[in-house]
Amino acid sequence: MELAYSESELVFRDEVRDWLTANVPTHPLPPPYTAEGVAAHREWEKALYTAGYSALHWPQEYGGGGADFMRQMLFDEEYHRAAAPQRLNRLALGLAGPTIIEFGTTEQKRRWLPGMLSCDELWCQGFSEPGAGSDLSAVRTRAVPDGDDFVLNGQKIWTSLSAFADWMFALVRTDPSQTRHRGLTYIVLPMDSAGIELRPIRQLHGEPGFSEVFFTDVRVPAKNVIGEIGDGWRVAMATLGYERGTGLGNHVRLSNDVRQLVDLAKRMGVADDPVHRNEIASRFAEAELFRRYMQHIASQLAAGNGVGSRSSLVKLYWSELDSRIQETALQILGPFAELAAPQNCADGAGFHRRYWHARASRIFAGTNEIQRNIIGERLLGLPREPR
Repeated sequence: MELAYSESELVFRDEVRDWLTANVPTHPLPPPYTAEGVAAHREWEKALYTAGYSALHWPQEYGGGGADFMRQMLFDEEYHRAAAPQRLNRLALGLAGPTIIEFGTTEQKRRWLPGMLSCDELWCQGFSEPGAGSDLSAVRTRAVPDGDDFVLNGQKIWTSLSAFADWMFALVRTDPSQTRHRGLTYIVLPMDSAGIELRPIRQLHGEPGFSEVFFTDVRVPAKNVIGEIGDGWRVAMATLGYERGTGLGNHVRLSNDVRQLVDLAKRMGVADDPVHRNEIASRFAEAELFRRYMQHIASQLAAGNGVGSRSSLVKLYWSELDSRIQETALQILGPFAELAAPQNCADGAGFHRRYWHARASRIFAGTNEIQRNIIGERLLGLPREPR
């Protein structure tokens, strides 16, 4: 059974649809991993900001749209249907911003939230380290108190947009006598600080979207701590909850990809092949199931019920489905999947890139193995994994 939208929600949807139709760029923007691409995406973000669509899910008192979750889902759905550009400052709008709204001081909110909304300030995330990826509690980057500052030494890795970011929100260890979840602190630091070194990591598709970030005696004001010193794990878990459970319209992107599978099968001359038809039908059913579940999540949020550990279920499902969709695309391409520009498929390289990114989606925002543990222990009540 489909959700029944109110008349005002349908009016809102039509307004969003009309604005996107009139304003979405007619040609794809350059990738947001180059100076040219970042500049182009910034202009798009400013257009969204001017129209009041920058952060519909934020409270109005902080510059957001004050929209409920149903309107947020309607906007996200229309945004994906319009094939609008990827959000550039998504780490600020979806992760850092909501975390600062929940845990930050009034001064911190006034300092950082406006620049996030206008995209005048870009943000990156400093969580993962070479020895602390899936096990985030193993973070070793040190922050030692020194007067009114902390002095940071250590390393972060897989840091998206760090080459262009103005700010980083990071998890650091402020009490080395504590282990695992204790003794961690959540802090914000400017990326132009003395002692920060970036080393780009070129990915399979050739773009340096990630960087290693090295800290050598980097001084950060203690007033930049979000929450309490030593309480960083709780704050970081809130951030990860926002990361895994947001994207209420993400199902539209996956449904669009399934439709592209049909077009691809026709172009490759295998639309009548029963094996390929069965695979595409399976992906369609899985995408529809995800759509209905996300509508359920939106209705629960609108009723004041939190997502909690179900954010792990959302992340696990969409990332696994994304991988299966892209794997199906390569199966349809058959031997031509080995080529950079497959025959009868001018956008074949796009399928390859999405395939590689889908593989990565099983790792970022917490590996799917970790998500399965969370689902088993917190949702299903199974015994904890031996540690």
